[in-house]
Amino acid sequence: MMCGGPSATQPATAETQHIADQVKSQLEEKENHRYSEFKAVSFKSQVVAGTNYFIKVHVGDGSFVHLRVFKSLPHENRPLALSDYQVNKAEQDELTYF
Repeated sequence: MMCGGPSATQPATAETQHIADQVKSQLEEKENHRYSEFKAVSFKSQVVAGTNYFIKVHVGDGSFVHLRVFKSLPHENRPLALSDYQVNKAEQDELTYF
C-alpha cells in the first residue's frame, strides 16, 4: 500500500462489521430506509489524518451499499462518521475508492 493510497480489498472482519454497524443509523436516516440485513463483506482502508474505511455491505435481496467511513485520530475523541455512500450496488461491483 502506498502512503495515502487505499489498501487492497480484504474480506470483512469483526472489526469491519462493528464499524459498519456504528454508521448504519446514519445511512438509514440519509436514505429514509431501514435495513433488516446489514452484513459487511469486504473493505479497504486508507490512512489519512485518521482512517477512511471503504466497506461493501450486503443489505439483502442481492443488493449492496458501499460506505466510506471516517475514523478520526484517537486524541480527537470523535465518533465514526459516514462520509459518503453509494446504493444500488451489485455483488460483482468492485469496491472503489470514492
